[in-house]
Amino acid sequence: MAFGLLAMISAAVFTGAAFYVNFAEQHARLTLDDRALLAEWKPAYQRGATMQAPLAVIGFVLGMLAWWQTGLAGFLIGALAIIAPWPWTLVIIKPVNDALLATDLDKAGPQSRALIVRWGAIHAARTAMGALATAAFFWACVSY
Repeated sequence: MAFGLLAMISAAVFTGAAFYVNFAEQHARLTLDDRALLAEWKPAYQRGATMQAPLAVIGFVLGMLAWWQTGLAGFLIGALAIIAPWPWTLVIIKPVNDALLATDLDKAGPQSRALIVRWGAIHAARTAMGALATAAFFWACVSY
């Protein structure tokens, strides 16, 4: 059961960070001019990825261990939901990330702003996946 609780905590931290990005950080950064917007997004993205990627892997491994121990479907659902942001990021978000990271600050403009707006919209799916994982882990923990 300890694995399940730790998986839920990992998913909750992941979700909280993703929600903060969508709810607070993205809206605040969009008030900046185009150059400052891109200048803020680049390091924020890299630091966020450094934090969220391991949380997803940890949550997945712990969720799978909890499922293996208990056989509860909620742990399997949570494990799959918390790792789902990895393929989502690699297939859907990475092209946007790459385009933004390749843009020089001196070339920031309406196109980079539109990409950051798009990035925020598709990042919201990561928040939803984390919330689903947290809820599934919670369901499994209270069902045990």
